[in-house]
Amino acid sequence: MRLADAFAAESKRRPKFIPYVMAGDPNLATTEAVVRALARNGATAIELGIPYGDPLADGPTIAAAGARALAAGVTIEDVLALVARLAPEISASIVLFTYFNPLDRYGLERFARDAAGAGAAAVIVPDIALEESEELREIFARHGIDVPMLVAPSTPPARAAKIAAASSGFLYIVSRLGVTGAASEPDFAPMRRQVAALRAATDLPLALGFGVSRPEHVRAIAADVDAAIVGSAFIDALAGLSGEDAVAATDRFVAELFAHD
Repeated sequence: MRLADAFAAESKRRPKFIPYVMAGDPNLATTEAVVRALARNGATAIELGIPYGDPLADGPTIAAAGARALAAGVTIEDVLALVARLAPEISASIVLFTYFNPLDRYGLERFARDAAGAGAAAVIVPDIALEESEELREIFARHGIDVPMLVAPSTPPARAAKIAAASSGFLYIVSRLGVTGAASEPDFAPMRRQVAALRAATDLPLALGFGVSRPEHVRAIAADVDAAIVGSAFIDALAGLSGEDAVAATDRFVAELFAHD
């Protein structure tokens, strides 16, 4: 499903829910079952991480998940095959999360073609700067793949507006400086000031990630942004689990995260 359609669809979640899952941690069969459970639990989109050995934006939880997936031998081809199985059968959009180096090695044109053929809706590449992203964005656009860009708390307003103009699908707002990871007491005040400016600059949905991990965080941002991106806290909730145990933990995590709905 295209992101525009996913965000336009009615949702039982407020804000809309975008969880992050590392493909192949602990195995691909568990990832497939968990993604299906997330879609059943009302996820608007699902970020599916492609494991990579030098994940600059990832905190320790997601980096460790990627290392486990790499140790299990998971490849880009495996992840794309997983997307091809899932995309026709779930209601959520699938957003691939990767880095420029593995994309470059695979080939941008080839990856865009294969991702589109598998049914992916978008690709997030957190380590590519706006000035270096034009070719990548053009290639993916030709294949109907959105490229959500990231805006940091330190991004000046004029530059944030340029990033918003280059983004497609949604705009990824980073709640804090640094890497991903659950935060006990995130400060959302800077985000609120930034959101007010971004609403004037773009009609894209705004999604907030990095540190969103608790029900009170979701409640706190519900009136400000269109979607909450939750990664490290969800991966922690699945630690050591596989198969039906991981599915049951997924159901519990989402129910608790959105207990206010």
